[in-house]
Amino acid sequence: MENTILIYIHAVFGGIDLLTGFISIIAKKGRVFHKKSGLIFFYSMIFSGIIAMIVAVLPKHESPFLFAVGIFSLYFVLTGNRALKFKRKNTDLKIDKLISIIMIVTALLMISLPIILTNSLNIILGIFAIVGITFPVKDLILFKSPERLRKRWLKLHLGKMLGGYISATTAFVVGNQFFPSFYGWFIPGIIGGLIITY
Repeated sequence: MENTILIYIHAVFGGIDLLTGFISIIAKKGRVFHKKSGLIFFYSMIFSGIIAMIVAVLPKHESPFLFAVGIFSLYFVLTGNRALKFKRKNTDLKIDKLISIIMIVTALLMISLPIILTNSLNIILGIFAIVGITFPVKDLILFKSPERLRKRWLKLHLGKMLGGYISATTAFVVGNQFFPSFYGWFIPGIIGGLIITY
């Protein structure tokens, strides 16, 4: 019963993620509407990601993929939100460095644990892990140059928050089986990646 309640709560937050994230994307940046919808999206994604990770380890609901999506969701929205602070001088980066290191360690576990436990590499988790290493490594390099960091705060904010929205969309697409096989895991990321680049 508790499992079902958690799944319903996760679904509700997931719906809020998709709606407020979309509103935040189309709203004029920097305006009140963008900021308010973005803030709701941020907190909703935090709750949604945490609940996803809890559900993913419950009996009869075990899913390393859902757990990974939860981690990615948290990483992207946390770093995307914190990027707003980078426009200030002398920003304390201790928390940001810690988030990056945790993401790298998690990504390494996503590669190594399937090999240790099943003696085989999980392709989907492996690809997600590569992404999960690339972004925080870039962040850590950027943290060494405060001036460059200040100039890139907006790109980091937009890119990371869109990354969080891609995570939410991926969970929605995979959960509802919109695409056959493993395509649903990558189609939102490919489309979202093109939008981020644009």
